[in-house]
Amino acid sequence: MTAPKTISLVVPFYNEGGGVDSFARSISAILADLAAYRFEIICIDDGSRDSTLHELLMLHQRDPRFTVLELSRNFGKEAAMTAGIDAALGDAVIPIDADLQDPPELIAQMIALWEQGAEVVLAKRSDRSSDSYLKRQTASLFYRFHNALSGIKIPENVGDFRLMDRVVIEALRQLPERQRFMKGLFAWVGFKTVTLDYSRQAREVGQTKFSGWKLWNFALEGITSFSTAPLRVMTYLGIIGTLITSLYALYIVVRTLLHGVDVPGYASLLVAILFTGSLQLIGMGILGEYVGRIYMESKQRPIYVIRHRHRAQAKDADADTVPATGHE
Repeated sequence: MTAPKTISLVVPFYNEGGGVDSFARSISAILADLAAYRFEIICIDDGSRDSTLHELLMLHQRDPRFTVLELSRNFGKEAAMTAGIDAALGDAVIPIDADLQDPPELIAQMIALWEQGAEVVLAKRSDRSSDSYLKRQTASLFYRFHNALSGIKIPENVGDFRLMDRVVIEALRQLPERQRFMKGLFAWVGFKTVTLDYSRQAREVGQTKFSGWKLWNFALEGITSFSTAPLRVMTYLGIIGTLITSLYALYIVVRTLLHGVDVPGYASLLVAILFTGSLQLIGMGILGEYVGRIYMESKQRPIYVIRHRHRAQAKDADADTVPATGHE
């Protein structure tokens, strides 16, 4: 008899105290109907400041399928997800949020499509009525703007919830970026992809960790990670501005030769100075974003640091310190 295939669930946790048991019950109920597969659930505590880590450790003691990676501090969701993906041993890996807005009931359908030959199974939010109107509109605007600028198209209304075959995971582990935009990296590696539609549910516990400011910075991260179009736009604006200025200068010379010197008003001069100055500041800001990315990447710091790994059937499983490399 062949050994059963292993499926790894990767679940970042940050200040989800009170929701760990609810998540575990929901996942366990779903996995009970998938007895033909082995499961490991990798829970990454991303420097939580509440009872999340304690609840995860209690869960690990009750059910050894739940592995706990304890990061040394809060590194952010993208780094936490990377840590989980690096640690995953399964033939397929499924990142899923702890807030249960992404229905674990889809896991069985994802696995079925994977068994039929799909290497990536995307879960697409066909109904986001549980999100606020502003969040829906800004998300739609981001997808349109990003896909217009970038050669790598991100599927609209598709989050991190997906199934990825082991070959996809190995491809992701070859990507060395420190500043990580996982949706873009998932899209960049490609592979044979199918899509499942679902309705997004409201959070059962806790509150979202993404404020409007964080979402804006996240969008900026995505655009600068996969497109140099903003730099090119500033180049084109500079060229257009130079042409307009040259034509205006020629007009002034001709008018002076024909009509003599007059005293122009200051309004047009003030507008021109403010306009060109603003463009220069915007251009410097865009350039600064890219220079900042180069600066951060040049340091070659690890993406994350694991303080302890709590994993069943491993040597010193309850206090296994992992080297601070971020790539294992």
